[in-house]
Amino acid sequence: MSNQPSKALETFDNPKPERDFTIRIDLPEFTCLCPKTGQPDFATLHIEYVPDRACVELKSLKLYVWSYRDEGAFHEAVTNRILDDLVAATKPRFMRLTARFNVRGGVYTHVVAEHRQPDWISPQPVQLP
Repeated sequence: MSNQPSKALETFDNPKPERDFTIRIDLPEFTCLCPKTGQPDFATLHIEYVPDRACVELKSLKLYVWSYRDEGAFHEAVTNRILDDLVAATKPRFMRLTARFNVRGGVYTHVVAEHRQPDWISPQPVQLP
Protein backbone atom coordinates (compact mmCIF):
# COMPACT_ATOMS: atom_id res chain seq x y z
CA MET A 1 0.00 0.00 0.00
CA SER A 2 1.60 3.24 -1.16
CA ASN A 3 1.92 6.29 1.04
CA GLN A 4 3.63 8.45 -1.57
CA PRO A 5 2.06 10.86 -4.05
CA SER A 6 1.28 9.29 -7.41
CA LYS A 7 -0.19 10.30 -10.78
CA ALA A 8 -1.62 6.78 -11.23
CA LEU A 9 -5.41 6.71 -10.97
CA GLU A 10 -6.83 3.27 -10.29
CA THR A 11 -10.36 2.19 -11.09
CA PHE A 12 -12.74 -0.65 -10.29
CA ASP A 13 -15.69 -2.04 -12.20
CA ASN A 14 -18.95 -0.13 -11.86
CA PRO A 15 -21.17 -2.43 -9.76
CA LYS A 16 -24.34 -1.25 -11.58
CA PRO A 17 -23.37 -0.15 -15.13
CA GLU A 18 -26.93 -0.43 -16.45
CA ARG A 19 -28.11 2.36 -14.11
CA ASP A 20 -27.32 6.07 -14.14
CA PHE A 21 -26.28 7.10 -10.63
CA THR A 22 -24.19 9.96 -9.32
CA ILE A 23 -21.01 9.71 -7.30
CA ARG A 24 -19.99 12.85 -5.41
CA ILE A 25 -16.53 13.24 -3.91
CA ASP A 26 -15.22 16.20 -1.90
CA LEU A 27 -11.48 16.67 -1.45
CA PRO A 28 -10.95 19.59 0.98
CA GLU A 29 -7.14 19.43 1.14
CA PHE A 30 -5.97 20.12 -2.42
CA THR A 31 -2.78 22.18 -2.69
CA CYS A 32 -0.57 23.29 -5.52
CA LEU A 33 1.86 26.16 -5.93
CA CYS A 34 1.26 29.53 -7.54
CA PRO A 35 3.42 29.50 -10.69
CA LYS A 36 4.17 33.22 -10.27
CA THR A 37 5.12 33.39 -6.58
CA GLY A 38 5.74 29.77 -5.54
CA GLN A 39 3.35 30.24 -2.63
CA PRO A 40 0.85 27.47 -1.85
CA ASP A 41 -2.70 27.65 -3.19
CA PHE A 42 -5.39 25.72 -1.31
CA ALA A 43 -8.66 24.45 -2.71
CA THR A 44 -11.55 22.11 -2.16
CA LEU A 45 -12.24 19.87 -5.14
CA HIS A 46 -15.83 18.74 -5.74
CA ILE A 47 -16.19 15.86 -8.18
CA GLU A 48 -19.58 14.73 -9.46
CA TYR A 49 -19.84 11.98 -12.02
CA VAL A 50 -22.10 9.40 -13.60
CA PRO A 51 -19.88 6.36 -14.16
CA ASP A 52 -20.06 4.17 -17.22
CA ARG A 53 -17.96 0.99 -16.83
CA ALA A 54 -15.42 2.18 -14.21
CA CYS A 55 -15.33 4.09 -10.93
CA VAL A 56 -12.28 5.84 -9.50
CA GLU A 57 -10.66 4.15 -6.51
CA LEU A 58 -10.52 6.64 -3.65
CA LYS A 59 -7.06 5.95 -2.18
CA SER A 60 -5.47 6.35 -5.62
CA LEU A 61 -7.44 9.60 -6.02
CA LYS A 62 -6.09 10.84 -2.68
CA LEU A 63 -2.50 10.03 -3.72
CA TYR A 64 -3.12 11.62 -7.14
CA VAL A 65 -4.35 14.87 -5.58
CA TRP A 66 -1.36 14.82 -3.21
CA SER A 67 0.97 14.69 -6.23
CA TYR A 68 0.13 18.33 -7.04
CA ARG A 69 1.42 19.67 -3.72
CA ASP A 70 4.79 20.77 -5.12
CA GLU A 71 3.68 21.67 -8.67
CA GLY A 72 3.17 25.17 -9.94
CA ALA A 73 -0.14 25.56 -11.76
CA PHE A 74 -2.69 28.19 -12.61
CA HIS A 75 -6.12 27.39 -11.17
CA GLU A 76 -7.76 27.06 -14.57
CA ALA A 77 -5.04 24.79 -15.96
CA VAL A 78 -4.84 22.43 -12.98
CA THR A 79 -8.62 22.05 -12.79
CA ASN A 80 -8.83 21.07 -16.45
CA ARG A 81 -5.80 18.75 -16.19
CA ILE A 82 -7.33 16.90 -13.24
CA LEU A 83 -10.64 16.54 -15.10
CA ASP A 84 -8.83 15.25 -18.20
CA ASP A 85 -6.93 12.66 -16.13
CA LEU A 86 -10.08 11.50 -14.33
CA VAL A 87 -11.97 11.22 -17.63
CA ALA A 88 -9.11 9.28 -19.23
CA ALA A 89 -9.06 6.83 -16.30
CA THR A 90 -12.81 6.29 -15.84
CA LYS A 91 -14.44 7.26 -19.17
CA PRO A 92 -17.61 8.43 -17.38
CA ARG A 93 -20.94 9.27 -18.95
CA PHE A 94 -20.69 12.68 -17.28
CA MET A 95 -18.20 14.35 -14.96
CA ARG A 96 -18.01 17.81 -13.41
CA LEU A 97 -15.06 19.09 -11.40
CA THR A 98 -15.49 22.24 -9.35
CA ALA A 99 -12.32 23.64 -7.78
CA ARG A 100 -12.99 26.24 -5.08
CA PHE A 101 -9.72 27.97 -4.33
CA ASN A 102 -9.23 29.78 -1.04
CA VAL A 103 -8.81 33.52 -0.95
CA ARG A 104 -5.52 35.01 -2.08
CA GLY A 105 -5.04 38.76 -2.18
CA GLY A 106 -8.76 39.28 -1.59
CA VAL A 107 -9.76 37.10 -4.57
CA TYR A 108 -11.58 33.75 -4.55
CA THR A 109 -11.41 31.59 -7.67
CA HIS A 110 -13.94 28.88 -8.52
CA VAL A 111 -13.25 26.90 -11.69
CA VAL A 112 -15.87 24.50 -13.11
CA ALA A 113 -14.99 22.06 -15.90
CA GLU A 114 -17.25 19.38 -17.39
CA HIS A 115 -17.08 16.31 -19.61
CA ARG A 116 -20.06 14.60 -21.24
CA GLN A 117 -20.15 11.56 -23.52
CA PRO A 118 -21.65 12.76 -26.83
CA ASP A 119 -24.50 10.24 -26.78
CA TRP A 120 -25.35 10.48 -23.07
CA ILE A 121 -28.60 12.22 -22.13
CA SER A 122 -29.09 13.33 -18.57
CA PRO A 123 -32.18 11.81 -16.95
CA GLN A 124 -34.95 14.21 -15.99
CA PRO A 125 -35.07 14.95 -12.27
CA VAL A 126 -38.01 13.45 -10.43
CA GLN A 127 -40.16 15.95 -8.56
CA LEU A 128 -42.04 14.26 -5.75
CA PRO A 129 -45.14 15.89 -4.21
